[in-house]
Amino acid sequence: MRRFLSFRDFDWGLLAMVLLVCTVSVLEIYSATLHTKYVESHFQSKQLLWIAGGLVAMFIFSKIDYHRLIDWVPWAYGICIVALIAVKVVGTKVLGARRWIKIGPMHFQPSEWVKLILILAVARYFANLGGRNLTWREIFKAFALVGVPMLLVLAQPDMGTSLTYTPVLLAGLFLGGINIRQALILGTAGLVLVFGAWHSGKVLKPYQKARLTSFMDPDNDPRGSGYQILQAKIAVGAGGIWGKGTEKGTQTQGAFIPIPHADFIFAAFSEEHGFVGAFFVLLLYFFILMRLIQNAQTAADLPGSLIIMGIVAVLTFQIAVNVGMVIGFMPVTGIPLPLLSYGGSSVLFTFLALGVAMNVRMRRFVN
Repeated sequence: MRRFLSFRDFDWGLLAMVLLVCTVSVLEIYSATLHTKYVESHFQSKQLLWIAGGLVAMFIFSKIDYHRLIDWVPWAYGICIVALIAVKVVGTKVLGARRWIKIGPMHFQPSEWVKLILILAVARYFANLGGRNLTWREIFKAFALVGVPMLLVLAQPDMGTSLTYTPVLLAGLFLGGINIRQALILGTAGLVLVFGAWHSGKVLKPYQKARLTSFMDPDNDPRGSGYQILQAKIAVGAGGIWGKGTEKGTQTQGAFIPIPHADFIFAAFSEEHGFVGAFFVLLLYFFILMRLIQNAQTAADLPGSLIIMGIVAVLTFQIAVNVGMVIGFMPVTGIPLPLLSYGGSSVLFTFLALGVAMNVRMRRFVN
């Protein structure tokens, strides 16, 4: 009877929208790389394999009681810290950064998996506090919980991924019982720390500073730090209302957009399909996020709600930053667009997170 209920309560509507985004991803990766140097890499076929693997992982995680996952999270958190340290010691170095551990023919990026562990760890921490008003000691413990892996990822250096841990903490604090006075004090302290880190010259490297400031005036360095943003904005504008059509985008096919199948896939898609196509994709994301929030509202307990809202926070942050980057409203940080950008670690994280969200939904009527 319980098995029947779980399949009946599986969110097939959410899955359908997710698969629609994945379909757009595979087709756009194929189109964006067809006449470029990436064509022989067959990224669209690899993306299909990652999606298939992600679907299997999602169904497996949807069947494991999320209360068990929460019980296991201290061990998983410890393993993730060890993995992040291992990346720094024995990781594969690509373009000056150590972010991957090579396992046979595959590259494993622990920082992507840490997001899911942090979502579960933060949910466990605040659920154990019972939703009461937070003390400063409890707030600082939450900061330490997220801050340790964040600093380890920042040291790789991978500023983009480390920033995605922030919304997990913010969602936990907001739902966990922080009051307005505490939030204002933390906000002010955060601004002071950011200002100090910016001017210290020890936290951020020069190229990272250039990335964070180039979006405000990319014309100052059109062939350097501002190049990516300028080319992406040209591609988006060139798409017009209806787009230039599949495989006809000059910015994309002319290799002006850097890595059009990954971080800048939204620029390539907008050039080919215009405002209408871009609006359709953003609408899909909106419906996915709203469906997840609805599932959080119907969760059986506080841990379930915290888990899903942590997932919503991360996905919303990634979508906002990636799209904002492409249209020149945000700095270039290397944050992928969930399920649309090519990337095995990112795709698997998203499906695993959705599997946990399905898990919470399927058990909302089970004591």
